[in-house]
Amino acid sequence: METVPFRHPRQIIPLSSQPLQQQLSQHRQIEKTPKQFRSYHDALDLSPRARTLCEILARVFPAEVETALSVTGMNPEPEVVEEVLKFSYGSPEATLIFFKWVGLKQKLWPSTWNLIIDLLGKNQMFERMWDAIRSMKLDGYVLSLTTFVSVFGSYCEAGRFNEAITAFNMMEKYGVKPDVVVLNSLLNAICGEDSQKTELAVEFFEKIKTQIPPDADSFAILLQGLEKERNVAKAKTMFGEMVIRVGWSPENMSAYEAFLNTLVQGSESDEALNFLHVMKGKNCLPGLKFFSKTLDVLNTQNDSSHALSLWEIMKTSRLIPNLTMYNTMIALLSNNNEIANAYQLLDEMPFNGIFPDSLTYNIIFQSLINNKKVKETGNFFLEMIKNEQPPTPPNCASAISMLFDHDDPEMGFEIWFFMIKDGVSPLDDSANALLLGLASMGRLTELRRYAEQFFHKGIRIYEPTMGKLKFAFQKEGRKGLDVFNDLDWKWRSF
Repeated sequence: METVPFRHPRQIIPLSSQPLQQQLSQHRQIEKTPKQFRSYHDALDLSPRARTLCEILARVFPAEVETALSVTGMNPEPEVVEEVLKFSYGSPEATLIFFKWVGLKQKLWPSTWNLIIDLLGKNQMFERMWDAIRSMKLDGYVLSLTTFVSVFGSYCEAGRFNEAITAFNMMEKYGVKPDVVVLNSLLNAICGEDSQKTELAVEFFEKIKTQIPPDADSFAILLQGLEKERNVAKAKTMFGEMVIRVGWSPENMSAYEAFLNTLVQGSESDEALNFLHVMKGKNCLPGLKFFSKTLDVLNTQNDSSHALSLWEIMKTSRLIPNLTMYNTMIALLSNNNEIANAYQLLDEMPFNGIFPDSLTYNIIFQSLINNKKVKETGNFFLEMIKNEQPPTPPNCASAISMLFDHDDPEMGFEIWFFMIKDGVSPLDDSANALLLGLASMGRLTELRRYAEQFFHKGIRIYEPTMGKLKFAFQKEGRKGLDVFNDLDWKWRSF
């Protein structure tokens, strides 16, 4: 059956053979569930004529649009027509009528045709999209890459990937010779941000690469897709082919980074590091952004060994890590009890013009506490104060608990006195830690004195703490229990 042209200069082609009521029902359904298209409401610099036309298309039923347009008496300029199309994607039926109405009055620009093709595709009106493409060719317009990039994108957004490939295969029929730029546009559409169809793109690539030789961008698109899908095996094959076909070049960095990221995320860090050494020799080493991202992945994997190797490559390549990277690395080392390496990084920071902040010091301090490094905790606390980077309140509380539990109450008191002197708050956790430490050592007289001070100062003593204090005082017999009961009464009163 012969295809009816999209429009004719002397008549308006009916929108559909469906009954009018059914068309109106479909229009209402579209308006009930609109896509998130740009609206003329959001266009602050829209011309008054374009705004008037957009309002008609958005508010008038399709059956009445042509009449409403005629009443305006407008013959909109090509620039105005394009403005209207760009901001009327949410009213496709009405906009299609507007497009045909304008086409009866003037010669349309190729860019205007491309806009209506894109609008129809984005609204998944694919039959009408092809009618427009056929009519564009029939009217003597030269179709371009822009036309088919739009078609690829619309099909892939709708999840109709095979139809996008079919469109690619039909391009020559419409006078557009497929080349590597068109190929890359299709691959990019298939491997789009939310797509999980890189394997389909690779399959198509394998068939077409003998007809259209791929370039570096082709491989970059596929490697980035394989990175998203974490397909390590396919990425290795693709990368190997890329090196053979296009060689090494710093301009191909996006492809290299995608490949390396795939290896690291796939827990093949040894191989990633080997490739980094090769790339360094080829003058194709990635920049700091890649190293930062990779360090984050290794930190998530708790892989301090490979992180140190990565760090060494940076150092020997004279790449200077930033403060965030230093903190990430120090945290990773500290969490793995590699305190000596953490100290070394802390010491080298100023030589690279990077100065540790409170987070840097608190990461190491927390690690020393967690690993029960009693002497080191005390010494490091003094260094923190000297450098005006004090511990956080939670770290103070943890340090006081650990120091009392490991026979260094003097340093525990020193941390407490520092908190009081410098107005550190909140004090509650540290105060409870101090009381429990005194209780565990049987220093009940001091405990009573501090507890009463806390009551008066409004420092909150927790119920579990009071339970443990009761147990400590009970060991002293009736007298101890009386002392506790007095404290308990004051605790409840305050």
